Amino acid sequence: MRAVLTWRDKAEQCIYDLAFKPDGNQLILAAGNRLLVYDTSDGTLLQSLKGHKDTVYCVAYAKDGKRFASGSADKSVIIWTSKLEGILKYTHNDSIQSVSYNPATHQLASCSSNDFGLWSPEQKSVSKHKSSSKITCCSWTNDGQYLALGMFNGIISLRNKNGEEKVKIERPGGSLSPIWSICWNPSSRWESFWMNRENEDAEEVIVNRYFQEIPSTLKSAVYSSQGSEAEEEEPEEEDDSLRDDNLEERNDILAVADWGQKLSFYQLSGKQIGKDRPLNFDPCCISYFTKGEYILLGGSDKQVSLFTKDGVRLGTVGEQNSWVWTCKVKPDSNYVVVGCQDGTISFYQLIFSTVHGLYKDRYAYRDSMTDVIVQHLITEQKVRIKCRELVKKIAIYKNRLAIQVPEKIIIYELYSDDSSDMRYRVKEKIVKKFECNLLVVCSDHIILCQEKRLQCLSFSGVKEREWQMESLIRYIKVIGGPPGREGLLVGLKNGQILKIFVDNLFAIVLLKQATAVRCLDMSASRKKLAVVDENDTCLVYDIHTKELLFQEPNANSVAWNTQCEDMLCFSGGGYLNIKASTFPVHQQKLQGFVVGYNGSKIFCLHAFSISAVEVPQSAPMYQYLERKMFKEAYQIACLGVTDTDWRELAMEALEGLEFETAKKERKKQGETNNDLFLADVFAYQGKFHEAAKLYKRSGHENLALDMYTDLRMFEYAKDFLGSGDPKETKMLITKQADWARNINEPKAAVEMYISAGEHVKAIEISGDHGWIDMLIDIARKLDKAEREPLLMCAHYFKKLDNPGYAAETYLKIGDLKSLVQLHVETQHWDEAFALGEKHPEFKEDIYMPYAQWLAENDRFEEAQKAFHKAGRQGEAVRVLEQLSNNAVVENRFNDAAYYYWMLSMQCLNIAQDPAQKDTMLNKFHHFQHLAELYHCYHAIHRYTEEPFSSHRPETLFNISRFLLHSLTKDTPLGISKVRTLFTLAKQSRALGAYKLARHAYDQLRGLYVPARFQKSIELDSLTIRSQPFHDNEELVPLCYRCSTNNPLLNNLGNVCINCRQPFVFSASSYEVLHLVEFYLEEGITDEEAVSLIDLEAPRHKRENKWQEITGNNSQTLRLDETMNSMGDDDPFTAKLSFEQGGSEFVPVVVNRSVLRSMSRREVLIKRWPLPLQWQYFRSFLPDASITMCPSCFQMFHSEDYELLVLQHTHCPYCRRHIDDPSR
Repeated sequence: MRAVLTWRDKAEQCIYDLAFKPDGNQLILAAGNRLLVYDTSDGTLLQSLKGHKDTVYCVAYAKDGKRFASGSADKSVIIWTSKLEGILKYTHNDSIQSVSYNPATHQLASCSSNDFGLWSPEQKSVSKHKSSSKITCCSWTNDGQYLALGMFNGIISLRNKNGEEKVKIERPGGSLSPIWSICWNPSSRWESFWMNRENEDAEEVIVNRYFQEIPSTLKSAVYSSQGSEAEEEEPEEEDDSLRDDNLEERNDILAVADWGQKLSFYQLSGKQIGKDRPLNFDPCCISYFTKGEYILLGGSDKQVSLFTKDGVRLGTVGEQNSWVWTCKVKPDSNYVVVGCQDGTISFYQLIFSTVHGLYKDRYAYRDSMTDVIVQHLITEQKVRIKCRELVKKIAIYKNRLAIQVPEKIIIYELYSDDSSDMRYRVKEKIVKKFECNLLVVCSDHIILCQEKRLQCLSFSGVKEREWQMESLIRYIKVIGGPPGREGLLVGLKNGQILKIFVDNLFAIVLLKQATAVRCLDMSASRKKLAVVDENDTCLVYDIHTKELLFQEPNANSVAWNTQCEDMLCFSGGGYLNIKASTFPVHQQKLQGFVVGYNGSKIFCLHAFSISAVEVPQSAPMYQYLERKMFKEAYQIACLGVTDTDWRELAMEALEGLEFETAKKERKKQGETNNDLFLADVFAYQGKFHEAAKLYKRSGHENLALDMYTDLRMFEYAKDFLGSGDPKETKMLITKQADWARNINEPKAAVEMYISAGEHVKAIEISGDHGWIDMLIDIARKLDKAEREPLLMCAHYFKKLDNPGYAAETYLKIGDLKSLVQLHVETQHWDEAFALGEKHPEFKEDIYMPYAQWLAENDRFEEAQKAFHKAGRQGEAVRVLEQLSNNAVVENRFNDAAYYYWMLSMQCLNIAQDPAQKDTMLNKFHHFQHLAELYHCYHAIHRYTEEPFSSHRPETLFNISRFLLHSLTKDTPLGISKVRTLFTLAKQSRALGAYKLARHAYDQLRGLYVPARFQKSIELDSLTIRSQPFHDNEELVPLCYRCSTNNPLLNNLGNVCINCRQPFVFSASSYEVLHLVEFYLEEGITDEEAVSLIDLEAPRHKRENKWQEITGNNSQTLRLDETMNSMGDDDPFTAKLSFEQGGSEFVPVVVNRSVLRSMSRREVLIKRWPLPLQWQYFRSFLPDASITMCPSCFQMFHSEDYELLVLQHTHCPYCRRHIDDPSR
């Protein structure tokens, strides 16, 4: 491990604490009475925050990154936002020693000398709890359920979220060993690490066939450290059935550092894990890496030390000039920041190197700095060896494994000679400290590389021989040999390559090149040498002649195939390159370094893991085949190719008359029939009849037929078949037809296909050539059960524009859906509609495209109806909305009113669905309102645009008043308030309503008036003032309920100002009709009400309350108060006591007796469909006839309605035709 200083700064005061923002971008430091905010990327001081009056001792950031907190000697805690703004401040009774945010709930714990407090954003106050001793530190568990408090008297108190003490841990040293720093392991993934660990100091080997490696972002490093010697134990195999009943407790591990100079670990239950670790200095801070794999410790030794998660010291991060009071790891990284007594802030990057070794299919690598994992690359088995010390070097060879730790080298051996055995045991230990660059192990020796020198040591640690090189050693590899006499391949920086035998003092120079060696490998026969130099060039030499055979660029590592002399692979530039002999390289993408090549498997090291990549050897095999090198191609194929590649090799060998290779291939495939092999030979020699006889004798008549048909010898094939199997005869005819088709004889091919029963192919050819007659003949001869060919016929009929025959075919197979689609595609709508009437399930398939076709042809109203018939209410509504909007934009307000009325009825129809009832009813009332407004405004727009008007002045007067009373809120699109007021002013003046006209002109002065109206309005505004300031009383509307005269301009809108009864207007003249709406008493249904009204019960005759008395000379009338009239019970004629402007609207509610007293001719009923209720209206002037449209329920004077219907032949509002009974 190397610690590289990234940046450094110096503050004026001691750095007591620091905290990273969770994303790692910012660093908050407690320096004096300020908080310093740094950019972690380059050490820029972003801001200095001042909020405390005394020294800041502690700082902590919430895990969500939204706020952080600081505690000071001024007894206060300040909450800051991520934007560096202070938002809250609260105090304790003494100086604040530590603060910590709950990682789950963001609850803040703040600890002072005599108490601690808990605060969260949801609560207004801080809940405080007394402490028996000074609290020096605190830390939350990873799940936020418990808070650990470290005390000055040596006690650790574990509290729940409410502050209640659950566990109390008393350290042996008591007040002589104050707890100075504590920290929970942030990851719960290490629980299995503590399983079965009763003896701390024992090295152990755990074997598990399906071992899963614990993930780690920071991998192994090479550096020295101090570690304690451990006694060896026999390795134990891991028991998969072993379980810990208290596994949940082991998820939370608490690291404790006290000033008794000890490091300890505890479970959540308070049970200590292992023994205390001596530190030999006073620790001031302890913190875990983000994933909990390592621990940082700093203190009075003026340095930061790196420990494993179980307390084994690994090395020094950075030495300082004063005490280290705080050190933390940047989240999810390998950067460490250190804060010191003298104000120094240092930011380091930890660089970890890979420590590993490879021999053939066994790969050993360091994990978690103190463990070694051996992986079998073929079987994927893994074994973990726990060394309890820093692993510095690893070497592996055959059944040997060497591991160097700081004070010794341990040699392991396999239990057996089985190639799949993964059980290692300790063979020897060399208890001596060695400094070396590279470590190599052989059967009986250890080789140490130290710069330019190689030393050979026995397993007992005795140095047997030594070699001194001319230059630095860059690469060393064991190339095998007898035990005790192994050979080493050594590459030097000066380009020299040597071979050394461990039992020989003299090194053999193989060759010398101009560039430094980076990687080496020797072929299996020891005849060729591959070298990767510092220029990333792969060079291949003949060892005996020293000749450079070839070279390839972009290489970073190289490996020979251990099973094939002429094959090697090298990696570089993101590609894997496979080279056979001197052929061009075959490339495929690959990330990493090639470290081995065995058969068809290539071993690749990527990042910190190695994997076996299965690479088919097809490409090099075909390279040999192209040059007719059949033996070499066979050798490559034996490494691993597909069955197709084997067949191709056999065929190529036969064609090249390399019978031996072809025979080998057939034996490889399990074929031992000599007649079959000889038949293939005769076929390649052109002796076809002899080959056919041999095929038949060997029981492979199909091969003879294939041969004849491939040669287009169909007559010979028929003779060969004779009167054989009809299936084979059919197959032969089919092949002959295929041949006829290929030589451009389509008609002959069609006839042959038909005779062979291959109707699909016959139809395909006929359709492609447009032969309608032939297609008709085939379609009519086919049985209706043969759907596939018939459907293909129909497809070609449609394609060739013969829909009639296509329809006939669809009817034959009963495919009505396709028939419907055919009619739709050809736009034969009448036939489609007729089919839809017989089969309603196809209505949507018919009316949807019909509606789209109508819309495309600008027949939108018909399209809307078609969508409705198709059941697509959404599309129908959208079409109507677009039509309505277009009509408004184009000033076709009468059409807009009609479309909005249709839209409202569409919504009423959809409202029958309970899920959409409320929404659709709101839309219904809205669209009804818009329809009324546009229907009125049509007359006003025509009056202001056209020179002559067909409407009487009274009608225009009523319409403009109705519009103004209705436009109490937002004005709909297209309706002009200026035109409405202009019309009202003109007609008011003409009818003698001068006061109303003057008011209208006053209103117009506050609006934007078009230029063409300005002169007229300005002139009329002046002249109207010469008229009397009152209105014609004949124009004043009367309320037929309370008989109140209403003003012409009503602030309440279209309701009576006295009784609030809504007026009912004629839809043509917009006069107030003599109608009053009434409601049924609760419990009376619509059907019952209609039946009661239809009874036409005789009315009670009113009794005369006046009595006539005749005397001698006089005649007297007297009022009898005792007589009651039945009329008092009539709600319509009952005495009304309304206060103008102050009462709520009280509707008229009638009971059964009143309904019986009513005449059918004086009651009008709007029979709305569900979910709306019926509306009832009573006429107060039955002799004045009123007509109601049965479709839109609009009211008219009967004379007006009849005249309008005669003019337009339909209702002027909903356009219902007089002869249309459906509406």
